[in-house]
Amino acid sequence: MGHDVPLLPLIISLLGFAGIVVWHLQGRSRPTARLIAQIAFFAAMTAVLGYVRASPFHYDPSGIDGASALLILAKVLWWIHLAWALIGFVRIYIVLDHRPRQARLIQDLIVATVYLGVSLSIMAFVFGVPIGTLMATSGVIAIIIGLALQNTLSDVFSGIALTLGRPYVIGDWISLSDGTEGRVMASNWRSTHLLTAAHNVVVLPNSVLAKLGLTNVSQPDENHQLALPVRVTPTRMPRTIVEVMRDVLASSNVIVKQPSPNVVLLGIDASAVTVELQFRVASPAQRGEARNEVIDLVYRHCKASGLELAMPPEAVVVSKDSVRLADRPAPEALGLVEAVSTFAVLSSDERTSLASMAMQRTFAAEAEIVRAGETLTRLMIVRSGIVAMMRDDQEIARLAPGDFFGEQGLLAGVAEMHTLQAVTRVVVYEIDKDAFAPLLIERPELAEDLAANLACRSRLAERPVTSINAGDGRASDLLKRIRLLIRLNRGYGESTRSRH
Repeated sequence: MGHDVPLLPLIISLLGFAGIVVWHLQGRSRPTARLIAQIAFFAAMTAVLGYVRASPFHYDPSGIDGASALLILAKVLWWIHLAWALIGFVRIYIVLDHRPRQARLIQDLIVATVYLGVSLSIMAFVFGVPIGTLMATSGVIAIIIGLALQNTLSDVFSGIALTLGRPYVIGDWISLSDGTEGRVMASNWRSTHLLTAAHNVVVLPNSVLAKLGLTNVSQPDENHQLALPVRVTPTRMPRTIVEVMRDVLASSNVIVKQPSPNVVLLGIDASAVTVELQFRVASPAQRGEARNEVIDLVYRHCKASGLELAMPPEAVVVSKDSVRLADRPAPEALGLVEAVSTFAVLSSDERTSLASMAMQRTFAAEAEIVRAGETLTRLMIVRSGIVAMMRDDQEIARLAPGDFFGEQGLLAGVAEMHTLQAVTRVVVYEIDKDAFAPLLIERPELAEDLAANLACRSRLAERPVTSINAGDGRASDLLKRIRLLIRLNRGYGESTRSRH
């Protein structure tokens, strides 16, 4: 040592301990400030070591006294600060480069390598431990440990490969070739955690995940295509069937409209025309809701158009009636009333009486059926076609065959909140208020079902802009008004009967 000054190693040691204190006080929330402070203390320690001409890369075999012990402590602290400075650079680089959370795995690997290298350097250059012999001995031990931890190491290296390949990031929805699918919640050294649609957490070892075929449903976005095959009896031209199925997709309120859904003819035989409805949903979580809605719309549009769904191939029975299905007309008023679940509370005679009072009206495509603010005094049931609900010239929802509107004006005198416009040629049945008056007195549950239908339509209309609760509140208020009217009508009816 060129300068035999015991005070200088003490200064280095004090700088090292001060750097540790400052490093902890900066906290993880200030990585840049922590790195700057770390570099400043490391540079000061390096300058003092250079001044006393004590190389941290050289082992001094001289005896240990007070000055030598201070110098050894100073070198150990210098190596520790070197490790922290290198680690600080790694973490700042990853933060500034906007790496994903999976890069934490690589960061941990680099940090472990830095700490291992610094530990070996301290042992070799500060304490003079023969690293060569130690490495040879540790190699044998590493082989034994590697054999014992073969599966764990396989998971670790598979995790590194997945991180470097980046087939997914946290939050992506992935589907595996064994049928497992879910949203990636976490990824660490050993495993990846998926949150499934059943709200369960599946833990997959990285080695297993690396061997399976993986489909990332969230890339490039979460739009997810579904295919629904439909078999229709060949009683209409295939072109007509395709047009009806296009109306099915056009009247859906759940599926994505861009890119446009598609209808493809898959085949035809004596028993059925097979078509496939291809449509997309905004996220995998909406698959069940969209499939349910499309199946319901297929049934309703087929009923409205006079189409018959074909039997499964293994259950086809050819009969004389099968060739005459084309002659079946679209459902008339009674069939439509019987198909609407709201009228299920009525008896057969009551439904027949209600249908006899229905009047048919036809609207051309793009015709305005009802304007917002207008109060209807009749219930309008869609027989065929598609009706759009408009607000401020923006389409917010669609109605299909079997849907109805006008109940708020008919029952409570409330004006329509939305403009209703025909998208295609629309046929509706109108039932006047006079037909409902005696039914509401005898069947108060009918009014509640009508209000429940209004609540569903309000939620559908409100969903793009506000919460569902808002629609529920208005429907609840309307339901109270309807119940009040029912009680008044019932009281009026009873008083009239008593006078007679």
